Amino acid sequence: MKNKVYFASDFHLGAPNFEESLVREKKVVQWLEEARVDASEIFLVGDVFDFWFEYKRAVPRGFTRLLGKISEITDSGIQVHWFIGNHDMWIFDYLPKECGITLHRAPIVREWNGKKYFIGHGDGLGPGDNGYKILKKFFASNFCQWLFARLHPNFGIWLAQQSSGYSRSVSGESDKKFLGEENEWLAVFAKEQLQKEHFDYFIFGHRHLPMQIKVGENSEYINIGDWLHHYTYGVMEDGIFELKKLNA
Repeated sequence: MKNKVYFASDFHLGAPNFEESLVREKKVVQWLEEARVDASEIFLVGDVFDFWFEYKRAVPRGFTRLLGKISEITDSGIQVHWFIGNHDMWIFDYLPKECGITLHRAPIVREWNGKKYFIGHGDGLGPGDNGYKILKKFFASNFCQWLFARLHPNFGIWLAQQSSGYSRSVSGESDKKFLGEENEWLAVFAKEQLQKEHFDYFIFGHRHLPMQIKVGENSEYINIGDWLHHYTYGVMEDGIFELKKLNA
């Protein structure tokens, strides 16, 4: 019976090198193959790639195992949701057309079994990180995308990969430790949202650290972690969300 909804985030495929990324990609594909057995929907909640940019007639090399498996799953009738992350925000129409995914550029609200879910990658939400919020607006602009498209793919993709690597190295230590509930921006964001509207679950990636925090009397903030260090994912069944770890 296909009654489960699966969530995973922050695979960062392509990082830190081809060999390590390929090992991780094969684990992702195996997880997808197992999930499809009883999945009604699958949510990939951002930063599936460490970098992605679609030129008009070219896309980055690699990831054939993942894209093939996702295409196979969507062809079978299972909806795969793909959220834009801060590392792969330059996904346009190639993956929806080629792989049949449902692409989301902003958080969405869903309801299952009477439980309300707020789902998004998580970047740019909550207080602080103002420098990134400004940078995100620039990267998301048509002008920035037009400028980048002027670069030859060999140089453009290399440049972006160097930038992604630097970004991960800067945030690496904070990704490994809990900062305290008052300093976890997404937990603060969830509490602020609850002042306006009730949600039972806030589901985010981006933070890389798996966590479950009670943010209201009947509300939880859940970060589903990453596949660089933790290999965690979420499963919703009958309105109940559970954070799990890959057996690999």
